[in-house]
Amino acid sequence: MVITLKWIYKVKLDELRGILKNKARLVARGYRQEECIDFEESFAPVARLEAIRIFLAYAAHKNMVVCQMDVKTAFLNGNMWEEVYVSQPDRFVDPNNPNHIYKLKKALYGLIQGPRAWYDMLSSFLLSQDFSKGLVDPTLFIRRNGNDLLLVQIYVDDIIFAASTPKLCD
Repeated sequence: MVITLKWIYKVKLDELRGILKNKARLVARGYRQEECIDFEESFAPVARLEAIRIFLAYAAHKNMVVCQMDVKTAFLNGNMWEEVYVSQPDRFVDPNNPNHIYKLKKALYGLIQGPRAWYDMLSSFLLSQDFSKGLVDPTLFIRRNGNDLLLVQIYVDDIIFAASTPKLCD
């Protein structure tokens, strides 16, 4: 099945409701994908609210520095493990080959496989940086180096860090 693409337009406003910039994002119409036909596995581990509370309570108990970040382009970075084909986007159709389709190499917003591709890529990176994955919680990553401790909790495209020293959060 070929997935169609759609342009999403948004106008960013400042605090006085003046136009800051116009934004455009190309998204896949992933809601048309069917399990076992268009994709095999889409599950991406997500931290439970209780796990985040325990993470923050532990960090507070140990007087750790806590930092948070939101990954803006998370779903655009994951490698695709399955073959996904998309149509040419509106207004960008090749006039010489109007019926051609594209095979995706990286995930796009809107694809059901996007969160899984992102988690797999981030997890592989953290493991390559000497982190160990939590045995009970696959969204928790831990790295010890002597007395230094760095904890990483993943919640989709949000990441919470807890570090025993401030320099580890830099």
